[in-house]
Amino acid sequence: MVGQDSVDGAAGPATHRGRRRLKQVAIAAVLVLFAVELVWGWPSLEKAFAQLRTPRIEPIVIAVLAELGVMGAYARMQRHLMRSAGVTVTVRKHLALAYAAHSLSVTLPGGPAFSTRYNYKHMVRFGASPAVAAWCIALSGILSSIALAVVTAVGAFTAGNGLQWRSLVGLGIALVLIVVGIRWVAHGTDRLDRATRAAVSGFNRLRRKPAAQDLDRVRDLERQLGAAHLTPGHGVAAAVFALLNWILDAICLWMCIRAVTDLPVNPAQVLLAYCAGMAAGSITIIPGGLGIIDSALILGLVAAGIATPTAIAAVVLYRIISFGFVIGTGWIIWLLVRRHIAHEPADP
Repeated sequence: MVGQDSVDGAAGPATHRGRRRLKQVAIAAVLVLFAVELVWGWPSLEKAFAQLRTPRIEPIVIAVLAELGVMGAYARMQRHLMRSAGVTVTVRKHLALAYAAHSLSVTLPGGPAFSTRYNYKHMVRFGASPAVAAWCIALSGILSSIALAVVTAVGAFTAGNGLQWRSLVGLGIALVLIVVGIRWVAHGTDRLDRATRAAVSGFNRLRRKPAAQDLDRVRDLERQLGAAHLTPGHGVAAAVFALLNWILDAICLWMCIRAVTDLPVNPAQVLLAYCAGMAAGSITIIPGGLGIIDSALILGLVAAGIATPTAIAAVVLYRIISFGFVIGTGWIIWLLVRRHIAHEPADP
């Protein structure tokens, strides 16, 4: 057994080194690809920079307002989820949390993990139990993913690609199961207690532990989750704000296109290109999806019939607003929140 443990111990660092090397190779490959694209597309870049020198101001103002609305929608979505669990916090605090957590997520290596921890820490600080905080974070992620899928389906339909009924039905079933599951946890106390006892007993049997071990800890988690009653009102409001979060961001991109060109642009095609870019952004090799989201957006806009220089100029302007402006604001808020917490009086 000692020999086997030694082999397992050696395999762990070797596997870790292999994954790190694979990640380094992937990053290097992406950088090489960017360098090749830069050289190959330099003429288009020159034209794009020329368009960026003389953008129209009105669409830029609307784009900035839309991006502010994006953060407001996300903050209000989380606020409704927290209120459904009996935790009421001001919109201002939720906005500050949304900006700061988003900045951590898209600028730091492994940012989503830092962002989740930051969200969890501050939700508990707002008065949520650990289980409710984790529930709110998980459900907000689920709602955001479903909302993006719905926006993508609508974009495909309005762009003339037909309505994907199977996808919409699947999303509807998933949403119903989530809501039913949440309400079952909240109201089906007796059934949940029997299911919990059976699950804990079966798990402990596999571990060769007493059947009731850790049962009290799991029941305490159930009691905390039982405080989260997702009422229809809060559920619908959270879903609407999840949709607005994506729609307003797509409007920001559309306004950036309008800022650099007067040519007619099909909003449905722009929406579809936007959804493709956001789907590509789920690849978290590089913080903020830099290069990955941009390339996907440019390709999508070019496929929609927009000239390459115009697409590049629009995406650069969009990223300046949605990434530079929002992230800069988020880090300032993060510093202010950190300073405020440092000056809070300690509990007696």
